[in-house]
Amino acid sequence: MTDSSRERLDGCVDAIESGYEYFLAYAAQGRRSDRDSGGAHTSEVRRHLSAMIAAMDELDEVVRHCAAAKNPQAMDDGAAFLDALAGDAARAAGALRLALAQQDISSQLIDNLNASIHVRALLTDLFVVDEAFR
Repeated sequence: MTDSSRERLDGCVDAIESGYEYFLAYAAQGRRSDRDSGGAHTSEVRRHLSAMIAAMDELDEVVRHCAAAKNPQAMDDGAAFLDALAGDAARAAGALRLALAQQDISSQLIDNLNASIHVRALLTDLFVVDEAFR
C-alpha cells in the first residue's frame, strides 16, 4: 500500500470519526436549529456533514485501492465485506444528505443520525478496515 493511499484512507476515516464525535456533542445541546440568533446558519454542523459525505463518497475507491495494494488476495477473499462497506457508506451518506438538505438541523435530527444503523455499521466497517490495513 502506498503512503498516499494510506493517507487518503486516514483522511476519510478521520473525517467520518471526527464528524461523528462532533455530532455527539451537538446532539447533547438540545438545539432546535443550527441557525444563530440572527437567523443565519451556523456552519459547523453543516461543515461536518459535508466533510463526512465527501469522505463516504470517496471511501469505496480508497478502500479497494488499499486492499489491492496491501494484499491482492484480499480483493477476492474480502469482496463481500468490501461490497457491504460500499453499501453502508452509500446509505449513511444518503442519511447525511437528507439532514443537510433541511432548512434547520436540530439536535434531535443529529441524535437520530448518531443512532442510525447505517452510520453505526459504517463506523464498525471502518474499525475493521483500519486495523486490517495496518
